[in-house]
Amino acid sequence: MVNEEAVLDALQSVEDPELEISIVELGLVYAVRIETKDEGPHAEIDMTLTSPGCPAAPEIMAATHRAALTSGLSSVHVNLVWTPRWDPSVHASEDARMDMGIWD
Repeated sequence: MVNEEAVLDALQSVEDPELEISIVELGLVYAVRIETKDEGPHAEIDMTLTSPGCPAAPEIMAATHRAALTSGLSSVHVNLVWTPRWDPSVHASEDARMDMGIWD
């Protein structure tokens, strides 16, 4: 059975192309919900971007979709959300903050 942890592990390979840091480490993935459907496990992924005008949005969302499917899901839907607004000092991991030069 596919679970949230397996999906997040698969999403580790997706990087923000400008920052070259995983979307998971950046804290851009807000939620992963797994549902059981007739055709198999389905995931709803809520994610945001570093900014509303991110030029790489289609690329990041497509890569997220492809990577999530490698976890054993039958289908995936990526929901782009803007609330809460992404804040690296709140959402990013300690390693990601260090890579971005953000010191607490």
